Amino acid sequence: MAATFQNAVLTGACGGLGQALARELIGQGAAVALVGLHLPTLQALAALAPGRCAVYAPDVSDSTAMQAMAADWMARSGAVPDLVIANAGVAGGFDTAEADDLAVLRRMLEINLLGAATTFQPFVKAMRAQRRGALVGVASIAGWRGMPGNGAYCASKGGLIRYLESLRAELRGESIVVSTVSPGYLRTALTAGNRFAMPGLMEPEAAARDLLAGVAQGRTHIVLPARIGWLARLLNLLPDALHDRLLLGQPRKPRVGEAGATAIPGLPLPAETPIHNESKNA
Repeated sequence: MAATFQNAVLTGACGGLGQALARELIGQGAAVALVGLHLPTLQALAALAPGRCAVYAPDVSDSTAMQAMAADWMARSGAVPDLVIANAGVAGGFDTAEADDLAVLRRMLEINLLGAATTFQPFVKAMRAQRRGALVGVASIAGWRGMPGNGAYCASKGGLIRYLESLRAELRGESIVVSTVSPGYLRTALTAGNRFAMPGLMEPEAAARDLLAGVAQGRTHIVLPARIGWLARLLNLLPDALHDRLLLGQPRKPRVGEAGATAIPGLPLPAETPIHNESKNA
């Protein structure tokens, strides 16, 4: 199958959606820069097409490291990417009353929000020069409205949505598509520890196909699956008091250090606490 995109950069390539995107792009024949933190996973993906892939393991919030990655990939592939996907992200519960959770908020903003800007920045001028390309930020419907116990994640994804809106306006007219992706619940390590109902749970492979098809069509906002977006919009129409009452009694996402929580790169792990060792961008 001919590739819609010829040259792609993908962060968060180790997680469920990231791996699915990587496999889909590689299967379509694209050259792919695979960015993540778990080298064995990245190397296994690169082995699917060793002549078309390269592996990088920077911290996505480190602008110097991301600029070096971008320069190396463009030199190695001999082209400016026509697709850059900022997919790296982490999640976890948050309690403002707990001092330790302030570090969680800071790190989540660094990865989920700043990480998108550091991913896009090295490619914007080159894309402007060639007057084509797509910049894709993977946000979440959690960014549409705050949820109890999930303030750090909702803030990071809400901020990402507004950042992408601003970037889209800046690049309008320059033939560069900026797409905001708002997944609902995907079957990944990030949702494995959730203690609450996950309506519309979607397999990452289906999400990856729909995401790439939507970007290829030039869509600026893609909801995965589409029906979960309607449910979220209906919830957003509720008065604050009713909305909060409905959600307050729901089980909350585990905080860092609690059973079922996912690790956040760059934060120390609490001793002797069983948690998953994979995050979206690990």
